Amino acid sequence: MRFRYLLSAIVACLVVLLLGCAKSEPVIAPATLQAFAPLPDVASAKAPLTEEEIALGRMLYYEPRLSKSQQVSCNTCHDLANYGVDNEPTSTGHKGQKGNRNSPTVYNAALHFVQFWDGRAPDVEEQAKGPVLNPVEMAMTSDKQVIAVLKSIPEYVAAFQAAFPGAKDAVTYDNMGKAIGAFERKLITPARWDKFVKGDQTALTAEEKAGFNTFVASGCPTCHSGALVGGSMYQKIGAAKPWPDASDPGRFAVTKEEGDRLVFKVPTLRNIEKTGPYFHDGKVATLNEAIAKMGDYQVGEELSAADIQSIAVWMKSLTGVIPAEYIKKPELPKSTGRTPKPSDAD
Repeated sequence: MRFRYLLSAIVACLVVLLLGCAKSEPVIAPATLQAFAPLPDVASAKAPLTEEEIALGRMLYYEPRLSKSQQVSCNTCHDLANYGVDNEPTSTGHKGQKGNRNSPTVYNAALHFVQFWDGRAPDVEEQAKGPVLNPVEMAMTSDKQVIAVLKSIPEYVAAFQAAFPGAKDAVTYDNMGKAIGAFERKLITPARWDKFVKGDQTALTAEEKAGFNTFVASGCPTCHSGALVGGSMYQKIGAAKPWPDASDPGRFAVTKEEGDRLVFKVPTLRNIEKTGPYFHDGKVATLNEAIAKMGDYQVGEELSAADIQSIAVWMKSLTGVIPAEYIKKPELPKSTGRTPKPSDAD
């Protein structure tokens, strides 16, 4: 009997000791989540998306014959199997040329309020037309050259007609952009964060919850909020103190308004651990360094190493699921005798 009492006392002491040492689960105040939202299943479009339009857009996304050398496609710089990026500071285009800005992920891009770092395109349909004619990227000399390629391939003519029924001439440059945009509108990557925002408290670990609280306390949601945790506004880079490299004028190059100098679209934090290097010039290699710079230059706070790591841990909960079946590369139609040949000429 005495042994039982002694054993019970020891167990009780151990329980008290363990409870006293255990860390309490971080609590996220419901009010802080009001600035966020889960991802939708698809980005809304001006017109209903059709399977024919999406199927055509998928082919065009992977189509290297939309480039002058017939070696560069949308997927070259925005690799769908690699979270929509190439992990290069700036991408390699026609004849090995390098762009001057980092290629952002195409995943969830259709949800952004504008496209490109400087916002020069209003939507993904318009954005899709830009790189094809950019002399550094895909380098086609004109929309007529693009249409000549597409019209030389009977399967593409039939696919355009199916995607845009009733059109007098379905194979147009604008319709190319519409089809690629339709495909991109379903490139959505839901993550564990979405489950948490919807109410599943078990979707995040204690460390991730603590990291989100650090993220909020550091003032980051001022720019990074909403369903994309960013992507919904412009901001001057170097808001708290001057950014060290002012060589890229940002949105000023589009508007010519001095107030837009060094202003860029705020990037999404979705899939951020997978989409480095970071910022408009791709000069920051690691996520932790990017977080440190944002604290220093944007909110004027020198974050501790512990806080930086804590925020980085939470950001991993934003890594979504790639839609493997949806992004499978389709079999592309063969060229014909009328298809223009590739060219590496300037």
